[in-house]
Amino acid sequence: MAQHRLLFVCLGNICRSPIAQGVFGDVAARAGMADRFFLDSAGTGTWHIGNPPDPRAAAAAARRGIDISGQRARQVRAHDFSDFDLLLAMDRTNQSDLCALAPEPHTAGIRLFLADAPELGVAEVPDPYFGGNDGFEEVLDLVEAGSRALLARLA
Repeated sequence: MAQHRLLFVCLGNICRSPIAQGVFGDVAARAGMADRFFLDSAGTGTWHIGNPPDPRAAAAAARRGIDISGQRARQVRAHDFSDFDLLLAMDRTNQSDLCALAPEPHTAGIRLFLADAPELGVAEVPDPYFGGNDGFEEVLDLVEAGSRALLARLA
């Protein structure tokens, strides 16, 4: 069976996209489908390159049994658009930035992460960086629901 290559993208790659990479990996593993996916995350900005996930993101994920501490932030690279089947943006700004960076034939693989979960009533995963711990819990709730929906579509 072909392997899906997914890149989760947010602004700095220390909050939402590392959480999404970790949570989707966990959801796929629990469904017995981890081997069907290659997962990575990146940011559109350069501020945090090489840094681990925000400690609040790592702690929130760990409370749910998901370890994202080994991830390191990186910026989206030109070859990501051909290396990955889907580039999953956490919000519309990330999506717009990706479309602006993408070589023309590769824009079809860029979509909002929550696109498969319209029942949530939100299209974007909010950035928790400038808020408190509750924001990270909200991100995890949205990302878990979005991950289940995405897995159902790709399975």
